[in-house]
Amino acid sequence: MQDHPQSADVIRRLARIEGHVKGIKQMAQGGKPCSDILLQIAAVQAALRKVGQIVLEDHLDHCVLGAPPEDTGKLLAELKEALSHYGR
Repeated sequence: MQDHPQSADVIRRLARIEGHVKGIKQMAQGGKPCSDILLQIAAVQAALRKVGQIVLEDHLDHCVLGAPPEDTGKLLAELKEALSHYGR
């Protein structure tokens, strides 16, 4: 995502998610209640979905809509392929 308008925001969010995941690991190692761990996992999943949404919007705005018309078909095919793996 180099030179994308949202790169800094995505990187900042991923760093927070990384810290959050480390915290969940510590919770598991510390024997915290499963319900607390599950709540934190749900929070990380929601944060990852939001990052995915930002990346997708940035890609559409920056790469697909900004591409020469002859490249649009290829870019949309690549996006569809990536999306076919998203959310599995």
